[in-house]
Amino acid sequence: MRTAQVDRNTLETQVSVKLNLDGSGVAKLASGVPFLDHMLDQIARHGLIDLEVAAKGDLHIDAHHTVEDVGITLGQAFAKAVGDKKGIRRYGHAYVPLDEALSRVVIDLSGRPGLVFEADFSRGTIGEFDVDLVPEFFQGFVNHAGVTLHIDNLRGKNSHHQAETIFKAFGRALRMAVEADQRLGDVLPSTKGSL
Repeated sequence: MRTAQVDRNTLETQVSVKLNLDGSGVAKLASGVPFLDHMLDQIARHGLIDLEVAAKGDLHIDAHHTVEDVGITLGQAFAKAVGDKKGIRRYGHAYVPLDEALSRVVIDLSGRPGLVFEADFSRGTIGEFDVDLVPEFFQGFVNHAGVTLHIDNLRGKNSHHQAETIFKAFGRALRMAVEADQRLGDVLPSTKGSL
């Protein structure tokens, strides 16, 4: 079982993440940011990742530190759980629609952090959630997971739908990338011999 638990404690936040990459999509989420919990649930369900997140942060200021640090801690836990990457597909991609919105996510478990994020949200907030925090979450994740991630919201008029398609597509792309490649066997998917 590819599992990990990581705790991150700073003066701004206390975050605990537990995940199982070979799960069934069960999530137990208490980040203190309701919309973030809704998005994390999409990752778990569509990625078939069992995910537990508990966070306490300086929400009296705003949600920035909490959202970013959940992304960081999730990235650390992912890197730990995925292990040596032998025998996995390495690459994953997904297109996900939700009514008028459509997003594409492509991931490479390259060992090199990189994020390209293209989304023109129709509104600046979703309820009380600042949409600027969506790329902050993913930047924290890629920096600590060591992945290359391309996220494109191709269209959408409803910012909730735009964000939800991004997180669903991310979960599905991640699921594909970590799957075992039966033809590859116990080999690292790299001509360099390292990721």
